[in-house]
Formats: sequence, C-alpha cells, structure tokens
Amino acid sequence: MNDVDTSASLKILVVDDESALRETVMRSFSREGHSVTALSNGSEAIEKATDEQFDVILLDVALGSGPNGYEVCRVLRERRNIVPIIMLTALDTEADAVQGLEAGADDYVTKPFGLAELRSRIRAVLRRSGPRAMGRETLTIGPITLDRSHREVTAHGQPVRLTFSEFELLSQLLSEPGRLFNRQELLRAIWGDSAYRDPRAIDVHIRHLREKLEQTPEDPKLIMTVRGAGYRFQEP
Repeated sequence: MNDVDTSASLKILVVDDESALRETVMRSFSREGHSVTALSNGSEAIEKATDEQFDVILLDVALGSGPNGYEVCRVLRERRNIVPIIMLTALDTEADAVQGLEAGADDYVTKPFGLAELRSRIRAVLRRSGPRAMGRETLTIGPITLDRSHREVTAHGQPVRLTFSEFELLSQLLSEPGRLFNRQELLRAIWGDSAYRDPRAIDVHIRHLREKLEQTPEDPKLIMTVRGAGYRFQEP
C-alpha cells in the first residue's frame, strides 16, 4: 500500500487509549518518514496541540481519563486551532458521527479500520489544507470573499475562521453561485469520495457555515436549502 500522498514529512498527533492501536499507527507512519507523537490522555493532547503545530490529529472518542475526544476537539476549536482533526470511534451510529462533527472534527473513521482507509482520509484532509488550483483563487460573492491560495474567508468585511471541511464546502458552493448541489456532490468535493460517509454530515457543516457567515437571524439567507435535493449559494 502506498504512503500518504505528500512529498513532505507530516507531523501527526495520535491520541488513543489503546496502546496496540497507538503502536500500530506510530510504527506504520514512522516507517514512511513521518513524525508521530502518540498520547493516551485528553488533557495532554490539548496541551500538546496548543504548544506545537501538527499537520493532522487522529483523535479517539473514548479516551480513558480526562476529557474525551469530543471535548478535546471542542476545546481546540474554541482556542481557534484549525488543525485538521479525524475522529477515531468504535461508535458507528449517526448520532455519534454528528456529535464529532458538531465538536469541530473534519472527518471520522469507525473502528476497526485498516491503515489503507486511514491513509485515504489523511490524504483527503491534506488535499484540502493546501492551495487548490481550480478556477479563480479569490471569489467575492455578495458579502463573502474567499481566498483559496491563503485559505481565508471574510464575511461582511470581517475575517471568519472555518474548519477545513467548512472552507471546502463553501468554496464549492461559491464556485457556481445559484447552482443546486446535491449532498453526494458536496461529499465528493470535501473528501474526494463519498464512501463510508453519511450524507447528513453535510447538514452539520451547512449549519455551522450559516452561523459563521450570517450576521443576524434577520439577514437574507446566503445558503439556501432545497428540501430533498440539496443546497445552493444564493447571490444577494
């Protein structure tokens, strides 16, 4: 199986209370030339991720002591840490997946998983984290400006911090204002494929985007829902 698709060494933080899983992930990615830090405690993970910069965090939900994975993710997002986070969970219900996304995670992998699937998820996250060569680098539609090269967004003249998934979703909607995108199209735009992913994850990210982009509940809606069909960005 091929390595993570990047020419540079990655700095990866693995947070899981299963020693066997930590060792497997650490050994596999270290052999490929990546720098891997492995922790089992949520409080230590928050401190480590705050003090150091990582390319991606693999974060277990059910940590043995201290804050669980959801809480770790939420704290990092509250501290405006936008590092890509992939949740590792043995829980595969829709509610569990949504809870991780609500906390600010970019993706999730259900245990048991293979290293090939994990590599695929990391590749998708990294693909989104760098500049994308598609169309214009800067898009301005109504009160929203999106700069692909610097991955920056402003709304009503104010900077807006988006997660990697939220940024990629907004970029796709702005690429063709007024066009209706169904959930499968948006899943592929964010993650590169729609396998293993619940289309309703898109609904969570859309809700977060609305909260961050629209100044007040009275503002005209920028992202329109077409019930049973999908979403489109509505030009003011």
